[in-house]
Order: sequence, then structure tokens, then C-alpha cells
Amino acid sequence: MTLELPSPIAAYVAANARLDVDGMLTPFAADAVLRDNGAAFRGHVEIRRLFEEAVVSVKAIFTPDTARHEEGQVVVEGPAYGDFKGSPIRFTYRFTLEDDAIKALEITA
Repeated sequence: MTLELPSPIAAYVAANARLDVDGMLTPFAADAVLRDNGAAFRGHVEIRRLFEEAVVSVKAIFTPDTARHEEGQVVVEGPAYGDFKGSPIRFTYRFTLEDDAIKALEITA
């Protein structure tokens, strides 16, 4: 089953599957905010560091299996697999899009 995802989200998911940090970062607005485990990462420099340290280093690949629109956000859920304790873990990604870019992303387990 292939999910119909908005293009910035589809680009992020595809780049994550390749563990491509530059590709994962490209769909984000320059001033985007990513919230993960209660911590906020602002802008490309901080988000890149998060991707390098918490995604690529443990080969964490998010494989979404559901998507819906909720309160102005695109909510995407699915497991992430990788070399980390508890793998796979099911995550919820709440994307806020603006001007065909990811403006905000909140990740919860």
C-alpha cells in the first residue's frame, strides 16, 4: 500500500529511507522547528545535527503506514526501525506545512 503524502513529506520520507541527511533537510523551511522527545530544534543547522546524531547514526528509518489531516496538520504514523533499543518503535509525526515546505514537525512515540 502506498500512502498519498504531500510532496514535502513524501520527499522527507524517501530521503529518510536512504539515510540522506541533505535530502531529509531539503523539504524543511529555513526557519522550521522540529520537536522530538520534548526538545526543540530550530533551523537547518540544529535539525541537521539531530538527523546526524539521532537518525543516521542508528540507521532509524520511519516507515509510515497511515496518514490523515487533523487540525491543520498532516498526521503520519508508523514504525521506525534501526539500531536502537526497542526497535521497531511506533511514532506519530505531526507535520505543519507552509508554502510547500515543512514549517514544523512534532515527533512522539
